[in-house]
Amino acid sequence: MEKLDLFKLHKDEYVAAKRPQLVDVSMATYLAIDGVGAPGESEFIAAIEALYGVAYTVKMTRKKQGKGDYVVCKLECVYQFDEGTILEAIPQDQWQWRLMIRTPECVESADLFLARQALLSKKKTPKVADVQLKQVELGPCIQMLHIGAYEDELRTVNEMIQFAQANNLKVKPQHCEVYISDPRRVPPERLKTILRLPVFELK
Repeated sequence: MEKLDLFKLHKDEYVAAKRPQLVDVSMATYLAIDGVGAPGESEFIAAIEALYGVAYTVKMTRKKQGKGDYVVCKLECVYQFDEGTILEAIPQDQWQWRLMIRTPECVESADLFLARQALLSKKKTPKVADVQLKQVELGPCIQMLHIGAYEDELRTVNEMIQFAQANNLKVKPQHCEVYISDPRRVPPERLKTILRLPVFELK
């Protein structure tokens, strides 16, 4: 049986250009964990570790049970903030985020329960108990590939906002990232991150 790769299956949502474009990000199932704090700080790192731990445990358990195999998707993050502001204007220790990994629709609550129990029994991070299955639909988004350090994303975001204004679109109070590169292995100037700004059309 061919290994399922959601990233390739939905490549129209994940192939981003170096210029703004409008895409529709459909409803999908994610393993997700919510939190508050600065990216890269202990809370954020612990959440990533818990999320990946659950994702790979679910995958391997289902494979051993003969339920098929799939590629664990890229890490994504949705930052939520108040209407009328921008993420960069908020102190990072107040950033509200949802870290997510897209997962096949066949993954069920029972799979998640078993994975959490297995990890907790091995004394892994207690944050695995906070991982949930979520249905998320971002809908219409302005999307663009950012190449460079995370700290330099504002120049790309500004280009995306200009695109929104030129096309009569209003940006919602969300900032979304899909992490294509592993920052542990790729230098900051070569990092690839898909940026998304959910939008709606102005009347």
